[in-house]
Amino acid sequence: MQGKAPTRMKTTFSTMCTNEDYEEHEVNFMRKINFAQAINETLCQLIDKNNHVFLIGQGVTSPWYVGSTTVGLIQRFGSKRVIDTPTSENAVTGVALGAALARMHPILCFPRMDFMYYAMDQIANHIANWHYMFGGQLNTPVTLWAIINRGGEQAAQHSQAIQAIFTHIPGLKVVAPSTPYDAKGLLVTCVEEDNPVVYIDDRWLYQYEGEVPEELYSVPIGKGVVRHKGEDVTVVATSYMVHEAIKAAEQLEKEKIKTEVVDLRSLKPLDENLLLTSVKKTGRLVIADGGWKTCGITAEISARIAENDIFKSIKAPIIRVSLPDTPAPASSSLEKVYYPNAKKIMLAVKRVLEM
Repeated sequence: MQGKAPTRMKTTFSTMCTNEDYEEHEVNFMRKINFAQAINETLCQLIDKNNHVFLIGQGVTSPWYVGSTTVGLIQRFGSKRVIDTPTSENAVTGVALGAALARMHPILCFPRMDFMYYAMDQIANHIANWHYMFGGQLNTPVTLWAIINRGGEQAAQHSQAIQAIFTHIPGLKVVAPSTPYDAKGLLVTCVEEDNPVVYIDDRWLYQYEGEVPEELYSVPIGKGVVRHKGEDVTVVATSYMVHEAIKAAEQLEKEKIKTEVVDLRSLKPLDENLLLTSVKKTGRLVIADGGWKTCGITAEISARIAENDIFKSIKAPIIRVSLPDTPAPASSSLEKVYYPNAKKIMLAVKRVLEM
């Protein structure tokens, strides 16, 4: 995986959903497509493959809301399979729940993660609990596609990354892909799950390219991956911060600092074995997440280390790189300070090595 977004690669075959059937193309190993194209292709293939799968949510036919992730879907499948709804998150989430109870597999899109708060009653009190409350006799296979639209001067009500809130709710699984390959594979797994999964999608990832097979495949929930090997310090990262961590690791390598970058991919359940193995090896830990610091993903990972036997192997205090505990600013100059990046990760790594 590349540490930065490369220039878009021109391809000779369609990677976006169209009205025409997919054509067969000869490719060497895998073709490269970007993150948004991977989501689009997956949605197209899943809806085409399974009559029980449908997409629903506000703005699912509008690039202004969801970028290029749904281009062509409405033209190919029609308004009964791609349902653009009014602005009513609580009601629409109830519709998705009802459909799931009727053995459908809705993919419910929230184009601004911030407004999932309006649907919290349906998500936390109903979708997450029904399987348990009915003794496992009912399932709620809802994929909650949550899009983070950070940056771009969208300010406090359109830039929030509240993934940690959903990891706190029993009955929900939470994933956060960082590569096009995982964007496709994890989305497939989410739809195949018998119960709800929150699929975290960050628009800052949309132009990152990677190798992605054309056929459907799945990536397991709860399994992280090492993106960059090292022995001096572990950087555990999520979502777009994985790319920032790799940029930092590549720069630190020039200074003879060997940084191991762990991409969690799944926030709940966490790949605790991979996390502990890496930290035990390096003895130092920096955690990079695009959410807030207090009671966030970084806090949970820190706690997992602290309550484990490997804590005695830690050579220095854990350092967290995350959003400050303030709302997002509505100024591009302030955004540059507000959002964590590779430079902040580099400073954290150097600091932990000096302790």
